Parts: sequence; C-alpha cells; structure tokens
Amino acid sequence: MEELYRIKFGYCYSNLYLIMIFLVSMFISRSYMLSSKPTPLIKGFISSNTCGDHFPKECFCGREKYEDQNQYIVNCTNAGLTNTSILKNMPDNTQVLIFTGNRIKELPWNVFGAINNYNYLEIVDMSNNQIQEIRGKTYHHVSNVKRLILNHNNLTISHDSSDVNHHHPRVFSNFINLESLHLTNAFADYLSPALSEDLHDIFVNSNLTKLQKLHLEQNEISHFKDRKVFCDLPSLRDLHLGDNLINEINFDVKCLKHLRFLDFTRNRFEYIKAKDLDLLDNLELEPNRTSNLIVDLEFNPFVCDCRIIPLQKWIQTTAVSVRNKETLTCFMNQNSEHILLAQYGKCMAKSEHTDENHRTSAFLVFLLIVLSFTLVGLLAALVYISRDRLKICISPVVTSISRKVQYSTIKNEDYCEVMV
Repeated sequence: MEELYRIKFGYCYSNLYLIMIFLVSMFISRSYMLSSKPTPLIKGFISSNTCGDHFPKECFCGREKYEDQNQYIVNCTNAGLTNTSILKNMPDNTQVLIFTGNRIKELPWNVFGAINNYNYLEIVDMSNNQIQEIRGKTYHHVSNVKRLILNHNNLTISHDSSDVNHHHPRVFSNFINLESLHLTNAFADYLSPALSEDLHDIFVNSNLTKLQKLHLEQNEISHFKDRKVFCDLPSLRDLHLGDNLINEINFDVKCLKHLRFLDFTRNRFEYIKAKDLDLLDNLELEPNRTSNLIVDLEFNPFVCDCRIIPLQKWIQTTAVSVRNKETLTCFMNQNSEHILLAQYGKCMAKSEHTDENHRTSAFLVFLLIVLSFTLVGLLAALVYISRDRLKICISPVVTSISRKVQYSTIKNEDYCEVMV
C-alpha cells in the first residue's frame, strides 16, 4: 500500500512539474515576442512626439534603415498637410526627408527656414504633392543635398494663359552638390518644345555642375526645340527619357562627354536615321572616356521595313552597348511582331537586289549617254570632212532662196508704188 502511494504521488508530482515548465516557457516566449516587436517605419506609427509638438502624429522622426544605412529620417507621408511650415522645425540631424502624398500647391520661399542649417540633409523626396509652382528662393540651406525627388507633381515652369510667370530659372541654384534629380511625370501638360527651352534656362542658371543622373520620364516630350538643353550639365552620366513621345535624337549629345546611359524605352521610334546613330558612335569614340555608353531602345514601335537597315547594321557593328539587343522587336503591322535582328538578312537581301537594279540602271544610262556623245562626235567629224562637197551642194539652194527673196522684195516695192 505504501508502495502504491509513492507511485501515485510521484506521478502527480511529475505532471505538476511538467505543467509548471510549460507555463514558464509560454511566459518567456510571449515576453520575447513583445520585446522584439519591430517599430513601424511609416504606416501605423501612432506616437505624436517623435518629431516634436510642431508635427502631426502621422509624421515619424527617428533612426531607421534607409537604403541599407541607418539614417535619421523625417517622414510625413500621406499626412494630409496643406503647407510646409513644419519643415522649418525639423531636427538638425535630419538626413532623409520624405514629404510625399500631401496637398501643397505652391512651395514658398525658404521652405526649410531662413536660419536653420541642415548640414546632414542629403535626400529630399517631395513627390506626389500636387505641387504647381516652386519659387526661385524656395530651397535654401540645401548645399549638402545629393538627391532631389519631385516625381508626380504638376509643375509649371513657364508663363500660363493668364500671363502669370511661373518661370524661376534659379529654382535649383542652391543645390550645389546635387547628383541626382528626379522629375518623372513632374510637369503640367504643355508643349514639349517650350519645356525644353525652360529646362535649359533652369540648367544654365542653377549651376548643377555635379549632377550625374537626370530623370525626365513620362512627361509627354516629343522633341526638343532647344538642341543644347542638356549641355550645361557637364557631369551628366545617366539621362532617362523613357515613356515619352520621342521619335528622333534631336538634341545635342556631343556635349555630354561623360554620358554612360541613355534611356529611350517606350518612345515613338519607328526607325533611327543613320546620322543620329553616327552621333552616338562619335560620342563613344571620344577620348578619355571612362565607361562604355549604354543605350536602351526597348519597347519602341520599330517598323519591319528597309528603313530599319541602318539601325540593324549599327547594332551589329557599333561599339556602343545596346541593352537587350537580341530581344528588340519590330512590327510589320499592328498585330505582327518580329525580332528586329531576325529581319536583318531579309532586308539586306532586298536591299542588295535593289542596289543591283540601281547599279544596272545607272550603267545603262551611262552607256546611253556615251553612245549619244559618240554619235554626235561622228556626225560632227563627217560634216567637217565633207565640208567642201556639202558647200557645192548647198550653194545652189542658197542662191535660189536668195533670188526668191529678192524677187519678192521687188514685187512688193512695185505694188507699193502703184498704191501710192
């Protein structure tokens, strides 16, 4: 009996021990989960004092990983703001400003304040704010900013229909260390030739000597009236012109000595003129270049006829790197898509046949001209050799004609005398 009691007691004790271990482990696990719960970067952040009393609770200020670096971020995404007054009260150690998804029609003078010096600020993202105008003195104390992002706004940089001047040539003049400028879908809809002139004026007056990357995608650009539009960006390396309406290279590329990437994806090229391709070749062959020129021509509506031959030949022989050249396509009609380089042999055969016909026709014309001159020469020689005989044959005819003329003259004179 005593033995049975010890067995039951030991069994109960062991079960109690297991239950205690289970409860302790659950408590530890829950504590660990709570302590390791990450603080959200943007959405769901409910604290209202991370940026100070001047900022709404939707803003977040603090250190977070941004582009693989631990940086101090001020983030006011979709905060419902209608003015930029809070930006004058950012922490002095701000490195990244994300101010997107708000409703700011106009950026006033000294958007970051007239006194504060944000010496650590390197990235400013003001995309998707419905911005229509940026004043000439908007950006001060931004000498260390390396990237400015103004994508998806409605900027007007010219005169509008009411003769209001929105053109401020020195709008970027204080970004003396700017390396990357993002203007994708940034402008209000108006004619692209005017856009090129206004942009050039801004580039001339803003002194963007260190700018390496320029994004101008999705701005409905069809051509550049001002061919020198990019020539005042001496350090430009990457020019992004994708998703526009461009159908020829009608801007100066010779002045872009350091250009390494030219993006023409999703434009309106049906073919490219040989002279434009020569411009790219000449740029690639410029002395002292440090990198190979890369051109992206994907997703253009190239036409599969023999106007495409210069481009096909160029792709096969150029020193310029054509991105994804093996998959470039052309169209015979709206629903017939073909690999562009696969049409090279067909067009070349047709071209050679046409050239042969042209050569044959040219030879026949040349031969006809030679024979005509030969015949004329022979006739002239024959006349010269037979000149005495021809003179004897022609003299009676000439004499007879002369007599008839004289007789007619005398007769007319007699008639006139009778009339008188």
